[in-house]
Amino acid sequence: MRKRSTLVGATWRKSGVSGDGNCVEVASAMGAIVGVRDSKDADGGVLVFSPDAWAAFMGRVKDGRLDGR
Repeated sequence: MRKRSTLVGATWRKSGVSGDGNCVEVASAMGAIVGVRDSKDADGGVLVFSPDAWAAFMGRVKDGRLDGR
């Protein structure tokens, strides 16, 4: 397990379509990990993924395969 300190100094970004404050932020550190956090709680927990796992997840989101409706 990687420590949160791996993401110190990372540039966090959120979607351009996020407008109501209910969003997540994503950052990558040296291309080795991807961190995801709640934009309203920047000091809270961070989920950490490998770049391959994050790309697979985002591919499924974009394809609509995770739509719960």
